[in-house]
Amino acid sequence: MTVLNLPDGLVAPSYDTTSLAAVMPAVAGALGHDLTTATGLTSAGCRTALGLPDADRVVVVLVDGLGIRNLAERGGHAPFLRGLLRERDEPAATLTSSFPSTTAAGLSTFGTGTAPGRTGMLGYTQRNPATGRLASLVQWRELGDPADLQREPTVFETLAAAGTRVTAPGPGRFAGSGMTQAALRGPAYVAAETFEQRVDATVTALRQPGEAQRLVYLYQGDVDKTGHGHGWDSWQWGDALESTDRELSRLMRSVPRGTLVVVTADHGQIKADLSTQWDVASDPALKPGVALVGGEPRALHVYADQGTDPADVARRWAERLGEHAVVLLRDDAVAGGWFGPVAEHVHPAIGDVVVAMTGAATVVDSRVHSANARALPGVHGSLTPHEMLVPLLTAVA
Repeated sequence: MTVLNLPDGLVAPSYDTTSLAAVMPAVAGALGHDLTTATGLTSAGCRTALGLPDADRVVVVLVDGLGIRNLAERGGHAPFLRGLLRERDEPAATLTSSFPSTTAAGLSTFGTGTAPGRTGMLGYTQRNPATGRLASLVQWRELGDPADLQREPTVFETLAAAGTRVTAPGPGRFAGSGMTQAALRGPAYVAAETFEQRVDATVTALRQPGEAQRLVYLYQGDVDKTGHGHGWDSWQWGDALESTDRELSRLMRSVPRGTLVVVTADHGQIKADLSTQWDVASDPALKPGVALVGGEPRALHVYADQGTDPADVARRWAERLGEHAVVLLRDDAVAGGWFGPVAEHVHPAIGDVVVAMTGAATVVDSRVHSANARALPGVHGSLTPHEMLVPLLTAVA
């Protein structure tokens, strides 16, 4: 599968040993387990590629929204993470995210070691082919049983079945949620509302007596949430990163000696240029022939009306958006490897037309997106380096 050529400055998605998909298979290899994912990644190959040592205790931290360029450019707020980055050097510490570069796609790629084309988790929203309605993956609305969409085993459940004690501390509202069950099923979930409490729960899980291997998945969503609301160049984002960095430093000091700590992210962020925004609901070139718009303002699934030729929609969108977007028909995006290998049941959920925004431009639909959502300064989903490149930082306590 060959990824289509992209305009200069964009990053092609990847699902090999240089990508986010390799993290959990590599961790399985560090714990001494052999596995192969549906996209052919092996635990041994990923572990070698990512340079992870042997370990019986591992904590994998995923900082939502912390792209490596975001971290490098505002590293003064994160002395602990900056130190890890300096030790590893930026090329070796960089992985490529999924397309779209967003939480649902990124977390399921991370959790399964595969790709959105296998997990069926293609963006913030997508069409449910069974109902024809727009479904929300993060809130898990209009989707039904998570196992019907996301059919890949997670690395967490594979390790748990092999005897590793796998724990995931997180907010109580996420326990048993559709998103958790789809992308991250397998760990014993421990309710812990603040990040400080989740760090405490992580240390407790790793320090429990017994000879069993232990793995903790530790999620931090505050950085991404703050970036959406204020922009990643804001003082509020700096404060969120400082708090996260402080707690991760405390984690490193508190876990048992020999614990492997891995820090990564699902995607990064850019600051939107709200002067370069189109609204499908009112735009005479974008609206005709479009039944639904899914995805997010930086990466869109455009579903054509029945009887409308998607090629006509793609042509009009490409003419209207010009250099601000890469516009592809579904089959071209699939053949180009944007979603990785695509399972048969996933194919109909991909937009008839797939759009990746360039620069800092966005496309919204005011019939779906509120005024507040359309005005968010922090966005992600597309193929710029700030959105696509994420850190892989490691340390041994």
